[in-house]
Amino acid sequence: MPGTLRDILDAAARGVFPPPDGSVTVVRQHSPRDAGVLAFTAHSVVFTDEDEDWVRSALKALDCDALAAAMNPRFLAALLERTGRSNDTVDLMSVATPLPGPAPLPLEEVDAPTRPRVAAARKRRDGVRAWAADGGVLVLGRGIGGRLEVAVEVDGGARHRGLGRALASAARHLAGEAVWAQVAAGNARSVRAFQAAGYRPVGAEALLIAPGR
Repeated sequence: MPGTLRDILDAAARGVFPPPDGSVTVVRQHSPRDAGVLAFTAHSVVFTDEDEDWVRSALKALDCDALAAAMNPRFLAALLERTGRSNDTVDLMSVATPLPGPAPLPLEEVDAPTRPRVAAARKRRDGVRAWAADGGVLVLGRGIGGRLEVAVEVDGGARHRGLGRALASAARHLAGEAVWAQVAAGNARSVRAFQAAGYRPVGAEALLIAPGR
């Protein structure tokens, strides 16, 4: 079993996952900003600088399916209270390999701080860069574990034309390495767009957001 959060993520990007043995791995945070839980098939990873004994005691106290304990709302609530952090949602976690050649649509790198996706990315990722297309924007930055993460935003008048899929695909041409996408499970339109662009689901994640983010 890899020893760091980035090791676990890099292995998952290659299709090598933690053993599906029902256990929970606890690792240190990659940075003070990011803490949370990753759920793979029958194996969860809690990344936190909190005491590991407290984490395991809190999990053991739950009266629920052990396979789901780390994503149980009561455990997440306890971890949020202990760390003083917040959480927006539990996301579907997907990853795609890089692609050679140019992006499938014209892009122009821009500084677009008023775009909601860009503003959100700058709060939660490092080295954020944004590219504009006709009707949308593509954002790349380094998030959990230092991995490369993508977000896309499509203007209301440009929807239902495949632009979201094209932007998600373009990220694979720009990346040069595995690129990760986090999408709320209920956002079926975005889930379909990323899957159509070749991103494969590998698990779920709950990001615990530091105060002020």
